[in-house]
Amino acid sequence: MSRQLHKAWLKVTAVVVGAFAPVFSLGTMSQTMEPARLTLDMLSWPVDGATTYDSPDTQFLSALTGGFLLGWGVMIWCLSLWVYDDAPEGVRKTVLASVIAWFVLDSIGSIASGNASNVVFNLLVLLLAVGPLWRPAKD
Repeated sequence: MSRQLHKAWLKVTAVVVGAFAPVFSLGTMSQTMEPARLTLDMLSWPVDGATTYDSPDTQFLSALTGGFLLGWGVMIWCLSLWVYDDAPEGVRKTVLASVIAWFVLDSIGSIASGNASNVVFNLLVLLLAVGPLWRPAKD
C-alpha cells in the first residue's frame, strides 16, 4: 500500500463517518426525522417500526450525534489534507485508534442496550473505514 492510497482512503473514512451526520441532524425535527428513525430501526434489527423519535431527549441526542459525527469526519478529512504529508504514520495511527475506539464503545453499548445486531453493522463500517489503513504504507 502506498502513501497515496492511504491519503485517499482517509477521505473515504471521513465520508463514511461524516455521512451519518445529516441523517441524525435531521432527526431533530418532526418533518425530517424519518431517515434517522428508520436508520435506528434497521440498526436494532429487525425493522419493526418500534423505534420512535418522539422524545425531545432523543431528538436532542440526535442533534449531538450529528454534530459529533460531522466534526469527526471533517477532522479526518483535514488530517489527510494538512497533516498526512508531514506525519503519515501519526495520522494513520490516530485515525485507526479513533475508529477502533468508536467500534469498541459503540458495540459494547449496543449489546448492553439490547441491540447486539448493531455490532454486525459496526463491523462492516469498521472494515470500510479502516480499509488499507490497517497496515503502514510503504515508501
